[in-house]
Amino acid sequence: MARTVLFRELGGPEVLRLEDAEVGEPGPGEVRIRVDAIGLNRAEILFRSGHYIEQVRKFPARLGTEAAGVIEAIGEGVTGLRVGQAVSTVPAFSQNDYGVYAEQAIVPARAVLPRPEGVGAVEGAAVWMPYVTAYGALVEVGGMRPGDTVVLTAASSSVGLAAIQVADRIGATPLALTRTAAKKDALLKAGAADVIVTESEDVVERVLEATGGRGAEFVFDAVAGPGVRELGKVVADEGMILVYGALSGEPTPYPAVDLGMPALTMRTYTLHETTRRPERLRRAHAFVASGLRSGAFRPVVDRTFELDEIVEAHRYLESNAQIGKIVVTVAH
Repeated sequence: MARTVLFRELGGPEVLRLEDAEVGEPGPGEVRIRVDAIGLNRAEILFRSGHYIEQVRKFPARLGTEAAGVIEAIGEGVTGLRVGQAVSTVPAFSQNDYGVYAEQAIVPARAVLPRPEGVGAVEGAAVWMPYVTAYGALVEVGGMRPGDTVVLTAASSSVGLAAIQVADRIGATPLALTRTAAKKDALLKAGAADVIVTESEDVVERVLEATGGRGAEFVFDAVAGPGVRELGKVVADEGMILVYGALSGEPTPYPAVDLGMPALTMRTYTLHETTRRPERLRRAHAFVASGLRSGAFRPVVDRTFELDEIVEAHRYLESNAQIGKIVVTVAH
């Protein structure tokens, strides 16, 4: 038995319960890990509340796809991993099938990555979702190159901060958008070339000014909704809007028709495009591990909670007050 976070109905953070649950042994293609730290993601809020891209199929339900820990047992047919190995999990599975909010968790081996030397549990739970999301969208899908400019919405999120560092490492220019000036200094310190405060500055004017009138080759957007009409105005010729989140909760138009039909590509992106394709995940792992070793990638952890504070951790995640990742630690 292991302490495990479960919920038996949809709702707010208060539906989460810490209960003893049987873990069992890993089946074919699975491993069991001792969980030392858990990275929280907005997908868990949406799943818990019934607003995610997939619905909860059964109760009690589990949560969580991103964790760091140590392998305790290996199922049949698993190769390349060993008992006692320090690892991280990446979001590559449905929360209807597995969940890592627990002291111990069984996960598919294909979702497990060796942790680079020197990367501790908290950092190991904060790294993969943000950096693989940014790399997968901007490099694998978008083909971002040196000299390109990328406009980042929700720039103080863990993905936004990772995207700043990915762009810097590629040789591209990251322009960060933030609603108020409160997070401006933190974004500049994180490596943003410039920060645009959306409540007091004209985004289109500022982006065109920063790019010499060319516009940005990429917009990496976590918000979606009607705001893409304005974002479409900052995209360079043959540029791309990559929508990886829908924080607005509103319908999202395709803006190019109203803008006179420029050569504008707009597409959605989810992390699973990378994590569920072995070759893409292999390249992403190599890219991120290299950045960690060189010091180019520095995961930002805003705050840590303990496992028995999971309700408070989810409330804090919903507050949007954080800069970077929220991590839950697990004592053994």
